Amino acid sequence: MTTEEEYIRYIRDMEDRLEEEKNRSRQLQKGQISMFENPNEDNLIRWQLDLKEDLDRIYHLLRGDIISEDEEGNIIYTEAKDDKSKPFNEFGVQLIMNIMSFYLNRNTILSNYKEEVIDWKVLDFGRTISDLIFNRYQEMGMDTPEKMKMYPMIILELVDTVHSAYLRAFHGGERESLRTARTVTQSEPITSQGFNVPQQQKGFSLFKPSTWRTR
Repeated sequence: MTTEEEYIRYIRDMEDRLEEEKNRSRQLQKGQISMFENPNEDNLIRWQLDLKEDLDRIYHLLRGDIISEDEEGNIIYTEAKDDKSKPFNEFGVQLIMNIMSFYLNRNTILSNYKEEVIDWKVLDFGRTISDLIFNRYQEMGMDTPEKMKMYPMIILELVDTVHSAYLRAFHGGERESLRTARTVTQSEPITSQGFNVPQQQKGFSLFKPSTWRTR
């Protein structure tokens, strides 16, 4: 079997495992939601457990996409024209995304971990992802000295993201948060979209510090 065939087989295997993980996550989500009868609580739970936005942000950053705002102030991503701004090729992006999807999911954040277990898991992840990219950086598109300078920061960002996901499962914290949310939804106003999340003040712009407001 050639090296290219091994890569393809590896990616397909990762995709199959990812699909299995998604199916388990869907079943877990259904089990959690079935505990609640209030549709507003249903919306809150979906919002709290939805990690698509996190994965989407990682995907665009790995591609080197440019972050900007549209006319309504929403964050949008546009493809960088300069190849130097793209740390990975498509193979590298998909490889890392497949791995991150195994860590950023409902099974992780709804678990119950002790501090030493979290420390061990994050340390193991950091070493493994660092070795993977270092050993295959050319195949993944990180093939210039300029791109290699981004290597330490990318590893740090990936490790911090996984660490944050595990911290949500510290002593079952996310489960307790969901139980607390049930009480909150009984006393807080609910919009037609779900839980009433505080809105950004009018005129707010992520890229204009003068519009930021602290309490």
